[in-house]
Amino acid sequence: MVKRLSLQAAKGAGEERVCGEHQETLKLFCEEDQTSVCVVCHLSRAHRDHRVVPIKEAAQEYKVKLQGALAPLRKELEEALALMSAEEEEITEWQGKVKNRREMIAGEFNKLHTLLREEEQLLLQSLEEEERETLQRLQENVTKLSQQSSSLQQLITEIEEKCQQPVVELLKAVKSTLSRSENVKLQEPEAVSTDLKNVYKISLDMREALQRFGVDVTLDPDTAHPDLVLSEDCKRVRHGDKRQDLPNNAERFDRYFVVLGAEGFTGGRRYWEVEVGDKTGWDLGVCRESVERKGESTLTPRNGFWVVGLCDEGYEAGTSPLTPLPVSVRPSRVGIFLNYEAGEVSFYNVTDRSHLFTFTGTFSGKLRPYFCPWNNAGGTNAAPLIICPVPAQAGGNLCP
Repeated sequence: MVKRLSLQAAKGAGEERVCGEHQETLKLFCEEDQTSVCVVCHLSRAHRDHRVVPIKEAAQEYKVKLQGALAPLRKELEEALALMSAEEEEITEWQGKVKNRREMIAGEFNKLHTLLREEEQLLLQSLEEEERETLQRLQENVTKLSQQSSSLQQLITEIEEKCQQPVVELLKAVKSTLSRSENVKLQEPEAVSTDLKNVYKISLDMREALQRFGVDVTLDPDTAHPDLVLSEDCKRVRHGDKRQDLPNNAERFDRYFVVLGAEGFTGGRRYWEVEVGDKTGWDLGVCRESVERKGESTLTPRNGFWVVGLCDEGYEAGTSPLTPLPVSVRPSRVGIFLNYEAGEVSFYNVTDRSHLFTFTGTFSGKLRPYFCPWNNAGGTNAAPLIICPVPAQAGGNLCP
């Protein structure tokens, strides 16, 4: 009874130190069965041939083994936490990319919607003007025919009355009446085309919408680095094999292989395209008229440069720090759209009609187109940058 009470007391205290079968203290540990046993259990047939050690000795041995297992587990936990942290960072980075892309898509479509609304107004105004001019010409024809009809009706009435008059009255001025009737000749109305002019093409493509703001850009030789070679029409620029003997005027770049567009913009919207072909290095964009042209300068908006380019590292936007541009299709032609009042310079891959990058900020003073063909790299980058012709449907400078 005392042993039972001791066993119940031990169990009540949360400890099982007494054998439930023999009511003896559990002083031994069976290695084979991995269980605590009492002396009677050890002598029984069930454990007689098993390796049995004192329970405290077994506990100490396994404690050492358990402690030895902690270090690898802690290392695994550390690696798991590091991997989890990396995955969480990747999630955050991915969400940031998605957010940026979503904002870019929304911005580009908002820009397209704005351009389409403006194009709609221009088309409606053009249609209204055509309607007004055509209706005016048609109405003039109706007025002239009405006047002729009235004159003819008067002459017919006069002749009918003449026929009803007495002989003497009928013969009065009869020759004049007949002469007037013989000389009557109907003037046919002026031919007026009622076919609507074939100019109402709606641009659902960003490039087609932007081309309405196309401007004819040419290169300014006075700004060109001495190593650059310009074509006679100032539409092409490449890096030459040797430096030319040119005056070191204040407008000329002397450190970077840069030439500016001859045109300067202080407002409005302008669009032009540049053929880059298979060149391995180039920079394009706009810059302030007042940028430093002598010595080195960092091509960032803070220094007055809004530039996108291709270098050994890939396509980049000249922000601080540089912004890598994900390009799936290599552009052979690049479009640049300047919206001065909105403070935006946007770049487009004309090859696959995708958006590359948009700088946003505030502009002041005159901006000039910026061209840098880079060095010829032993002939591997010798191709020129070519300013593309302005489409016939472009509005040129016919914008604010």
